[in-house]
Amino acid sequence: MADNQPADSGTSRVPDRIDTSVPHSARFWNYLLGGKDNYEPDRQVGEYIKEHMPGLVDVARTSRHFLARAIRHLVLEEGIRQFLDIGTGLPTADNTHQVAQRAAADCRIVYVDNDPLVLAHARALLTSTPEGATAYIDADVRDPDAILDAAAATLDFDKPVALVLMGIMGHIEDFEVAKSLIRRLLAPLAPGSFLVHYDGTNTTEQMVAAEEEYTASGAVPYYVRSPEQIEAAFEGLELVEPGVVRLPDWRPEFEAFNGPAHVDAFGGVGRKPLP
Repeated sequence: MADNQPADSGTSRVPDRIDTSVPHSARFWNYLLGGKDNYEPDRQVGEYIKEHMPGLVDVARTSRHFLARAIRHLVLEEGIRQFLDIGTGLPTADNTHQVAQRAAADCRIVYVDNDPLVLAHARALLTSTPEGATAYIDADVRDPDAILDAAAATLDFDKPVALVLMGIMGHIEDFEVAKSLIRRLLAPLAPGSFLVHYDGTNTTEQMVAAEEEYTASGAVPYYVRSPEQIEAAFEGLELVEPGVVRLPDWRPEFEAFNGPAHVDAFGGVGRKPLP
């Protein structure tokens, strides 16, 4: 199998914007989750992680379960019908629109990513129930105004929206800049909107080593945070119980796989206060 071809040999020509010579977070995350949309450098990093840093594999899996639990809670318990999912990553099982529209068919979802491989697979994200809608925006989280302008074509910002930031803000080195971007994305959203957010944390030496190894690979760097920083990202919001916790501890569903109790990732859900 050629190094510049995805693991799925049936995939068509590599889009010109994709650099297959270095690993990319969306692609090696896809590999850790058992997907086929990745390349040899991504698989090499993934295999190293599986052997030396299995805790990061646990983060990949538990983060997907956290996402599903949070989306179901927002739809079924909070009445949310609109989602802005930034840092979408490559399609796997139980994407945001699938979970949301199973719970309520009229949900509307806008995905945002700046990875050209994600763009190439956007058609897999654009399926929707007849009652709802999905859309995809090719944009960077560092350009919130462009994201919000484009998302307004699908979402009604006069009604509550759930902003979903799953493991994406760790790509912003300066934590204060990351917080500022979150505030800018939340600013135009109606009161009663929500933030769903997690990032990897520096809670073990193994996770810190994983960050350093990933950055040394030549990929876009990812910076692990402290649990206190993850909680600070929710400043000004009303945290949904149980607050900011390790991902398996956020409203666990005992009939489903939630992974090990100890993972190096914290997250939560917060509500924008009503007037």
